[in-house]
Amino acid sequence: MIESLARGWLLAWLVWSAVPVGSLVLMLIHRVTGGRWGEALAPALRPAAALMPLAALAFLGVGVSLPALYPWAADPGTVKPDIVQLYLDPALFGLRAAVALVGWSVLALLCLAGRCSPLAAALGLSFYGLTISLVAVDWILSVEPHFTSSAFAANIALHQILAALAWAAMASPPGLDEDRASDLAGLILATLLGVLYLGLMSYIVAWYGDLPEKAAWYLKRGTGPWIAVLLASLATGGLLPFAALLFARIRRSAAALRVVGLLVLIGVALHLAWYVLPAYESGAGAAAAFAVPGLALLALVSVPVGRRLARIGPSRRPHHA
Repeated sequence: MIESLARGWLLAWLVWSAVPVGSLVLMLIHRVTGGRWGEALAPALRPAAALMPLAALAFLGVGVSLPALYPWAADPGTVKPDIVQLYLDPALFGLRAAVALVGWSVLALLCLAGRCSPLAAALGLSFYGLTISLVAVDWILSVEPHFTSSAFAANIALHQILAALAWAAMASPPGLDEDRASDLAGLILATLLGVLYLGLMSYIVAWYGDLPEKAAWYLKRGTGPWIAVLLASLATGGLLPFAALLFARIRRSAAALRVVGLLVLIGVALHLAWYVLPAYESGAGAAAAFAVPGLALLALVSVPVGRRLARIGPSRRPHHA
C-alpha cells in the first residue's frame, strides 16, 4: 500500500505541477517578448506560478519515497555502475531536484514582485531549459532507466506550457475578449502541434532505430489497457481540441475555450499517466487509484495558497508592446 501511495503521489504531483511550472515559463517568455496575450492571461498565470514554492514542498513526498518509485534507487545493480556513480544516485537526484525547484520558485517570486527584468527573464528561461533537461529524465524517464530519448525533456516542457495555457483558457481571465481569446487559441494550437510532433517523431525514430530497449518501452505501453489510455489522451487532449480550434468562432469564444482547456488538461494528465504507470506493471492500477485523491488534495490546497502569494508585488507591470 505504501508503494502504491508513493507512486500515486508521483503521478499526481507531475500532473498538478505542470500548470505552475508552465505558467512560470509563460510569464518569463512574456517578460522578454511582451505582447497583449501576456497582459490578458496574467490574472490566470500569476496565481498558478505563485504555487511554485508549494510544488517544491510537495515534492518532498517524492523525495522520501525513491525506492518505491525508481528501480535504480531500490537496487543500484539494475543499471550500470558508472551510471549509478555519475547520475542515478539518490543524493544527486535530490540535489538536481532542489536546484530546479528552488530556482523555479525564486524566479516565480521575482516575477510576482515585479523584479524580473527582461535580462533576468532570459537568464531564467536558460536556467529552466537546462534544469528541465535533467529533472524530466529524473522524475519520469528513470522509472525505466534503460530507455532514453533525447527529445523527452523538450516534450515535457511543451506539456507544461500546454497545461498552463489550458488552465488559462479554463480560468477565462476578465480581459479575455475576442481578440485575446484568439491569441490564446493560437498559442494552444501551436503548442499542441509541438507536443504531437515531438511525440510522433520520437516514436518513429525509436521504432525504426530497431533498438530492443526502446522497442520494449513502447511495446509495454502499446498493449492491454495502455493503448486505450494513449488513444484517450490523443483524442481528448489532441485531436478534439485541434479540430475545434480550426473554427474561428471557437477561437474567439472564451466559453468555448474553457471546454478546450478542460479537454487539453485531461489529455495531459492521461499522457503523463501513460508515461509513468506502465513501469509499475501489476501495481499500476493501485497507483492510479491513489493519484486521484492526491491530485484533488493538491488542487484544493492550491486555491488559498495561489491567491495569497499572487498578491505579492504589483498585479500588473508595463511590458513592451
